[in-house]
Amino acid sequence: MDFSSFRLLAAGSDLSMEPAARADADGIELRMDFADEPLDQLGGYDGDLPVLVTNRVAWEGGEADDDDTRLDTLERAVGFDAVTAVDLELAALTGAGDHDAGRVADHARDHGASVVVSTHEFEATPDRAAIVDRLERACEYGDVGKMATTAHALDDVLAMLEATQELTAAGEAVATMCMGEAGRHSRAVTPLYGSRIGYAPVDPAAATAPGQYDLATLRSLVEQLRSE
Repeated sequence: MDFSSFRLLAAGSDLSMEPAARADADGIELRMDFADEPLDQLGGYDGDLPVLVTNRVAWEGGEADDDDTRLDTLERAVGFDAVTAVDLELAALTGAGDHDAGRVADHARDHGASVVVSTHEFEATPDRAAIVDRLERACEYGDVGKMATTAHALDDVLAMLEATQELTAAGEAVATMCMGEAGRHSRAVTPLYGSRIGYAPVDPAAATAPGQYDLATLRSLVEQLRSE
């Protein structure tokens, strides 16, 4: 998946959403940890949109077990032609939890898939310098460094925007957003500062993270802001 510019992904656990997503999405994020039989879904997928696969471990906000099975499933997923990107946690690539997550990154690159390296803060948002440091580390391991934090005030969003702009100006590919109501607007605004990926469900009732807009709304907001 090409992340040289902003890509809006329809996020969810069922690839049958793809026809409804085509009008607004550039790709699909399949949350394998939420999905029923995700490998079977990929095997039967005949949609037009490329797929990013995520099998989020429990200690990073998902539902997948912290064992080799999670990584084995991701590795098998990358073998499907429709899968053109994979999400791996920064902590899983740097010694915490899954110590062999690097094999999935290597396997993805062997299949021509991009690697998104993600990190999350569910309690708060660090200051700008800490965000920059974490994202720089993620970019060392992946094609895109992704960070999502929980915002409690506008200053939290401002720190994320400043970090996004700084890293983009330095030539890094990052994807950033703030979760929660205080940070909800960041999902529409961070692309203006260089964020390469946005996530939204087709159905707002199927949100995979706090504060997500539905897909059509986020596409409209991003396009309106970009045209001003």
